[in-house]
Amino acid sequence: MRIEVPHNTTRDKARKIVELKLKALESQYGHYANDLDHQWQGDTLHFSFKAKGFTGKGTLEITESNAIIDGKLPLIAKPFESRIRSTVEREAEEMFRA
Repeated sequence: MRIEVPHNTTRDKARKIVELKLKALESQYGHYANDLDHQWQGDTLHFSFKAKGFTGKGTLEITESNAIIDGKLPLIAKPFESRIRSTVEREAEEMFRA
């Protein structure tokens, strides 16, 4: 699942926004997940987690103008892909709203 959202700011500021959102998500939902891992390699954040027996992983790349989220859904989550996509798009757009 690949989602592109304009970040309307600089790469550095977009990266800081992403880091703040990650901290908020970990604080809010961290008790549902384990094996949380995320690390930056240049302007690309690599992330992975396990939640309720399922594994999720992907990347979030910050370009000059967009945040590109590319995530792998477990097979069992495929029926919910459109709902997951719309939620991620909405959250990402809100996160970068100027």
